[in-house]
Amino acid sequence: MALAAMCISMWGCSNPETERRTSNSMLSGADHPSQEGWNIYMVLSESGCEKAIIQAGHGAEFEEAQHLDNGVTLQLFDSNGSNRTTITANKAVIFNNQDIEAEGDVTIRSTSATGQTTRITTEYMKRTANDQMIRSDRLVTITRGEEVLRGNGFESDQYLKRFRIFRGSGEAVKQ
Repeated sequence: MALAAMCISMWGCSNPETERRTSNSMLSGADHPSQEGWNIYMVLSESGCEKAIIQAGHGAEFEEAQHLDNGVTLQLFDSNGSNRTTITANKAVIFNNQDIEAEGDVTIRSTSATGQTTRITTEYMKRTANDQMIRSDRLVTITRGEEVLRGNGFESDQYLKRFRIFRGSGEAVKQ
């Protein structure tokens, strides 16, 4: 009984001025999000033109980036406002400089103005905002029409018009 009374007096009667915490002292910083949301839908625009639409099941905003998961879809639009590239993944990180990393069952699909579809599958990709290039250093499969290319890494413009595959192999149907 004396021990219980001593514990109460030690924890129950502390100096309020020295024990005050700010609202963010325990649950903010690099390891904790400042905001969280579910069923995320974001439109990124520049000068009134849509540049991208981002959808995710869950999102958390941290100091340096937004972390998205539970299924992520990113639609990239060209200067005419046409959806040219769609990226899907299990999760993604959008950094403050607009670089994007996607991971887990990543599919990148783009349809050209002529209607030709290019599809890239990999486990990881990064889109850099400064040069609008998509890159991966992982196993990759690129399908365009009847052609199937496989390799370990690639880089491409974000509309998949021109790409380079590293350590590649493939199949093509001669017409």
